[in-house]
Amino acid sequence: MNEGTDGAEGYGLPRYISAHEVAERAGVSRSAVSRTFTHGASVSKATREKVMKAAEELGYQVNDLARGLLANRSQLVGMIASDPETPFRTLQISALSRQLVERGRVPVLIPTDTSETASQASHATLLRYRAEATIVLSGMPSKAFIELAQRNGQPLIAVGRNEEGPDHVRINNARAAETAVQIFAVRGMRRIGLVTSHVGSPNLIEREHAYIQRAGELGLEVLVERADRTDYDGGYLAASSLLARAAEGVFCVNDLMAFGLIDYARNVLGVSIPNDLSVIGFDDVPEARWGAYRLTTFQQDADRLASEIIRVLEARLNDPGAPSIVSQLDLPLIFRNTVKPLESGRAGG
Repeated sequence: MNEGTDGAEGYGLPRYISAHEVAERAGVSRSAVSRTFTHGASVSKATREKVMKAAEELGYQVNDLARGLLANRSQLVGMIASDPETPFRTLQISALSRQLVERGRVPVLIPTDTSETASQASHATLLRYRAEATIVLSGMPSKAFIELAQRNGQPLIAVGRNEEGPDHVRINNARAAETAVQIFAVRGMRRIGLVTSHVGSPNLIEREHAYIQRAGELGLEVLVERADRTDYDGGYLAASSLLARAAEGVFCVNDLMAFGLIDYARNVLGVSIPNDLSVIGFDDVPEARWGAYRLTTFQQDADRLASEIIRVLEARLNDPGAPSIVSQLDLPLIFRNTVKPLESGRAGG
């Protein structure tokens, strides 16, 4: 198979310079060109110089996809993600893509949703292009997707999920939720709220369960509001019901919902934050630092998370038969202006 193609001039299709053309320009054999661009292959210094000079003049680039398929190593890594347009998912995809490219791999983003049709289409695409591994970046794809990937023997890293079998990179949702309860409790709050959604992803479920359990241990009343989606509108709508019940502090399962809740509280009800209501978010998206919000929130560092995903990916590719890897990251709480200060004499965060 040639590493280039003659293209289709006259039909508006790109024309790629072939290795054969480089060989003709350099006055060497086609195999000499291949050896020049193969790491560790034997080729004389003079031949290498002629080939590199010809390649530069012609603008030749090696077809790594064709080479990878021949060697059964495509370097493609699939990223399955729902809601790729949301702030944190955008940061996550950007950070992971950048780090994959820096390591010579080719990231391929496949947007998806909860439907079986979308899940099967996503995985079929990655199999057809012989992706070396798949990274599931959200809790949206069904368990059937995970099972399908495992049946095909493709390395799979699940982020924020809990199925048995694949490698996992998780965040410590329980500790974050328990910390939020503690923050409210030490400020004397007895009636606290939780804003979440009906999406029911593992991350959201873990945050909700830990929050309710810790509040119960401390004798606090928990008011739970669930929106259809985990977004700004969901937070805004949830606020109308939750705040009518006089919650003193609210933990929102992501920053977008916190923004919606804050805007409703301030603009519709005239609530002072943090004097009348304390709010804690989750993710620390860039907007959380904006003057309109200055949101206290748990920080998911997209670069840190991407680095850990890459570490697990490389470990799996280097040792395909190793037991499943499970990594868990703790998240720092970034204090800003949406949680009221401690009263004098009270201890705690």
